[in-house]
Amino acid sequence: MDFGNFGVVNFTKEAKSVAFVDYLSEGKLMGTECKKCGKKYFPPRMDCAKCFDSEVEWFEIKGPGKLVTYTTVNFGPSGFEEVQPYTLGIVDFPEGVRVLAKISKKIDPTSIKAGMELRPVPQQLSEEKLTYEFEN
Repeated sequence: MDFGNFGVVNFTKEAKSVAFVDYLSEGKLMGTECKKCGKKYFPPRMDCAKCFDSEVEWFEIKGPGKLVTYTTVNFGPSGFEEVQPYTLGIVDFPEGVRVLAKISKKIDPTSIKAGMELRPVPQQLSEEKLTYEFEN
């Protein structure tokens, strides 16, 4: 797979972190950690912004994490017309990263509160497209 298989709309086909999409297809949301300095990244980075080393290893983000903040998008960008309105959230995970994603429509919007526990769940959008969202 390549990055053309990630997300609703994607303009990037190639990236050094293409394994991210392969892991999603296996049902795993992954980040990277620099082997030299230990800095963790999500979205994954293959080059450390802290120490500039390029030796990284993958780690799984399982959660649950705590919702920091959220917003409901009523008029999304081009390509998201079919899914609006939708709620985006930022979650802090115990693995040491903060992740932005759509909150599942399975969750009643009136029950969404900062501090609630959520976990990342990879999603198959179509036969070729993958993404992830938060569920509780």
